[in-house]
Amino acid sequence: MALEQSLALLSLAETNEKAIPTKSLVFKPKTAKTAEPVPVIVFALKETQTPSGVIAKAAAVKEPRLAKDDLVQEFFATSAKEFTIANLDKKQAGKVKIIIDKAIVDAKDEDVFEISSDSAKVAVSAKNINAFLKGTDIELIEVDFALQASAAATPSANANAAATSKKEALKKEKEASKLDDAKLVGVTVDKSKDFSTWYTQVVTKGEMLDYYDVSGCYILRPNSYTVWETIQDWFNARIKKLGVKNSYFPMFVSAKVLNKEKDHIEGFAPEVAWVTKAGNSQLEEEIAIRPTSETVMYPYYSKWIRSHRDFPLKLNQWNSVVRWEFKHPQPFLRTREFLWQEGHTAFLEKAEAEKEVRDILDLYAGIYEELLAVPVIKGKKTENEKFAGGDYTTTCEGFIAATGRGIQGATSHHLGQNFSKMFNISVENPEGADKERCFAYQNSWGLSTRVIGVMIMTHSDNKGLVLPPRVAQNQVVVIPVGITSKTSEDQKKAINDGAAEILKRLVDSEVRAVGDFRDIYTPGFKFADWELKGTPFRLEFGPKDLASEQVTAVRRDNGEKITVKLAELETKIPEILDDMQKGLLDKARKDFDEHRVFVHEWKDFVPTLNSKNVIVAPWCGDADCEDDIKDSSAKKNNGEDEQVDEKAPSMGAKSLCIPFEQPALKSGQKCVKCDKDATTYCMFGRSY
Repeated sequence: MALEQSLALLSLAETNEKAIPTKSLVFKPKTAKTAEPVPVIVFALKETQTPSGVIAKAAAVKEPRLAKDDLVQEFFATSAKEFTIANLDKKQAGKVKIIIDKAIVDAKDEDVFEISSDSAKVAVSAKNINAFLKGTDIELIEVDFALQASAAATPSANANAAATSKKEALKKEKEASKLDDAKLVGVTVDKSKDFSTWYTQVVTKGEMLDYYDVSGCYILRPNSYTVWETIQDWFNARIKKLGVKNSYFPMFVSAKVLNKEKDHIEGFAPEVAWVTKAGNSQLEEEIAIRPTSETVMYPYYSKWIRSHRDFPLKLNQWNSVVRWEFKHPQPFLRTREFLWQEGHTAFLEKAEAEKEVRDILDLYAGIYEELLAVPVIKGKKTENEKFAGGDYTTTCEGFIAATGRGIQGATSHHLGQNFSKMFNISVENPEGADKERCFAYQNSWGLSTRVIGVMIMTHSDNKGLVLPPRVAQNQVVVIPVGITSKTSEDQKKAINDGAAEILKRLVDSEVRAVGDFRDIYTPGFKFADWELKGTPFRLEFGPKDLASEQVTAVRRDNGEKITVKLAELETKIPEILDDMQKGLLDKARKDFDEHRVFVHEWKDFVPTLNSKNVIVAPWCGDADCEDDIKDSSAKKNNGEDEQVDEKAPSMGAKSLCIPFEQPALKSGQKCVKCDKDATTYCMFGRSY
């Protein structure tokens, strides 16, 4: 077994019934977002209490908590349930700390301890354990947990009462975050009280994705991939009208080519994944897996563009990219591999290129607003936030009302001639060979499966997913109801046949409909199940509906019940679906508008930000001032630094964009942060 193999160096004894059980735990201390975490391993007797306060003091760390699988996988190449001290070796020296129970250190050499994971257990002598741990060269911290527990067992009456009170308060808070009517199969936490857990449950229980055994990678299930296919169909039809053609380039890029554009690769350097071996052979030259495709494609643009008559060249590809830098993935929002489209175009004239930048951005806004019912603000990124190696970046910025944070939706970049000069994408001047050669003006633009996460966070609720009808895998579910043990076979058949006929009519009228005829579940269970999956519209057909030649319809977005005559089925259902689509967009736009606040004085900036708003403020345009705004807004109102959770989004207010729709600046208007004159209004916010 894996554990037994890993512990071979410890001279294993046979499994011994008298062996003393132990536990191997991995804790993650609270650290700044930009800091590398230093996991703390606790190896103790199984019966020993290992309070986090004792661990924090011994290891000189803050608020240690049990580590999740992604961190354990990253450091030790196994899951938290399978981790034991057997997963330690010299590679982790200086990167982790070990706290060891004094009871193990002081044991006699011949004492035997049981080391176990979920799938295996072995017995090892104290002598071999201690020798093994010392041999790893990892910092060992000896702690007498028994003594610490004894000292903590006699606190003053006031301290004891305070601890009890705090414990009760935490318990009440935890209970309050649970939904009173939640079932284990549904969403069990409140969106407004525990957004992170809520989101994880919605994407998994709503069958949007499943976790993969490589950290940061996810399986897109049909419920989410349908959304992506719909976006592909919509976007393909429109970019082809602009003369863009789809193509595909390999996912590998040589180090020589990738490093050719210095500014570009510096922006992506921490994210690049490298292939270094093929089988057991080391590659002569490392090969990168594309983080984006500029350096993959542009050598061939230079080859294909030989004359001004070859312009414009407009290519797009639907592919996946890999970006490996981050420590804490979030489904759809931040993943190590993700799907996207990336368009790369080259023009002879700058004006043509710049027009396309805005045309594509308008299409991205259309995807969000027309398909996903998510409002966005279009604008230009600041110099600090623009695409590495480009002239400027335009963006669609969204807003997540539940957290008060902005989120970048899609970007369209004008690259100028930066890449064409690097890759020699040039032609003889059309005005004559005596004129200077013309280098191409280029654009790149991309939109990824992040859009699905934005949609989920915007619309979904405590019952599960809420999917806009235009992108839902199933727009309507038909459910026969009112069938009991007393229902005759003839009536049961009539109800089921009637529901099947409704389903057929809807499918024939190009409504994406499905029927739920599972007789092992109650109608109530089916209702909850389809609500969890976000199906926009539920049609209930029972004995009364059969008699009245009607169907009872229930909207997923607001729970409204509507009676629809069977004769109007093909016209009425599509009308209601369109109304739902509009209603979702209107609600989301109202939330965005109410939480996009104009602020002109710095004293109002942080309080407004802390009220879950994004801010539109006059700004001088200076990059140093932009950094100052971000740093200063990451502080509490009392001036203390806000503790940054690595898993949390940015705590300071980033510049989201300079909106294209600009209010008029007042005469003499100063920047919101410094004494310089304002040159523009900029939108700031905490951001994913």
